[in-house]
Formats: sequence, structure tokens, C-alpha cells
Amino acid sequence: MNLRNIKKDIEYFIGEFIDDCSLFIALNPKKADGKVSGIIDEAVELYNDLKAKINHPAEGAKKAYYDSIRKEMLEKLDELSEKLSTVVSEEK
Repeated sequence: MNLRNIKKDIEYFIGEFIDDCSLFIALNPKKADGKVSGIIDEAVELYNDLKAKINHPAEGAKKAYYDSIRKEMLEKLDELSEKLSTVVSEEK
């Protein structure tokens, strides 16, 4: 796995998640009362954090470092997806 692919994965996965949130807001303006905007903000923070980590790697084994970043991205996106799912399933 090379650095370019990891950067592309970060942009793709987080970008797609933000697109999903934006689509939900567009289709359900009454149901998305700011909660989804907060989730989008968290996704943007995650993006910025991961890009900073990628651009300033720690000393030592690069492969293990980048694998940990990929794992962190997937775990955090899963948490954000759970939050979005909770908002989507709420009754209004």
C-alpha cells in the first residue's frame, strides 16, 4: 500500500460520507435539525486530522503507521455512520 492510495482513500471515503449526509439534509430538511450538520463537522475534523497525520508521519515503521491510520479512518467512519443512522431512524 502506498501513500498516494491512502490519501485517495481518505478523500474518497470521507467525501462519500459527507455526500450521504448532504443528501439526507436535502431530502429531509425538517428531520435534519442541525444534528446532521454536527456529524458533517465531525467528518471534516476527521479528514483534517488524518491528512495531518499522513503528511507528518511518525518515526519508525511506516507501513505499520499507515495501517493504523487506515484502521482509525474506518473505525471513526463507522462511528459517524452509526450516528447518522440514529438520526435517520428518529421519529419526528
